[in-house]
Amino acid sequence: MSDTPPDRLSVNPRSPHYDAAVLERGIGVRFNGTERHNVEEYCISEGWVRLPVGKSLDRHGNAMTMKANGTVEVWFLT
Repeated sequence: MSDTPPDRLSVNPRSPHYDAAVLERGIGVRFNGTERHNVEEYCISEGWVRLPVGKSLDRHGNAMTMKANGTVEVWFLT
């Protein structure tokens, strides 16, 4: 496995951008200079993250998310 995190990653197993091996290794995300621990999905090249909105759920039981644009920095925790 490489030392650079993927450009796009999701924590939802139904997403095509889900990668269990990378998530087991641990990912740190800094969005607009603030370290975030609740990121559902990110894309470094496009500069956005998906963040949950409160505790509301959609009709499939997934957290409602909003897309926020800005500077995304990602690194491996271990």
